[in-house]
Amino acid sequence: MGLEKERAETSVIMDQEEFNRSIEPILLHKEKGFSEAPDRDPNDVNAHLKVAFEDVIAEPASTHSFDSVWVGSHAAFELVKFACYRLLSTLLAVPVAFVLGLLFGVLSCVHIWLVGPVIRVLLTFLPPAQTVWRKLLDSFVAPLYHSMGKSMSSIQVRSSEKK
Repeated sequence: MGLEKERAETSVIMDQEEFNRSIEPILLHKEKGFSEAPDRDPNDVNAHLKVAFEDVIAEPASTHSFDSVWVGSHAAFELVKFACYRLLSTLLAVPVAFVLGLLFGVLSCVHIWLVGPVIRVLLTFLPPAQTVWRKLLDSFVAPLYHSMGKSMSSIQVRSSEKK
């Protein structure tokens, strides 16, 4: 336990896969193995919101800031984005979910019990109504326009020049 004056040449060699497995949190391991968190957006509804720092802040090859500025701004961006989302989702998630559940519940009820049956009734009664409407048009409107057409066909229009 004194001062050591010799230098020891030691190194630990680990392949990348073994290293990545060794730094995973121990609490996440279960007895049967590691299971991934469920995908909360399996249909990619919010694919347009997958924004990375490089998508927002991009320095061209000709213009670069200091590496420490780039790393610090990247960390600040990710931290603020994460904290803001967590804060807003904590405050708004339950009330917005309640309102949207209410809205979609009412919409579903109206569509199932009102709109759907009304459309089915209309589709049931429209073919006979179409037949009746066509008979009314053929009986009253068609002869009127037919006679107006015959009387207007005898009208001749000529243009003449007065000298």
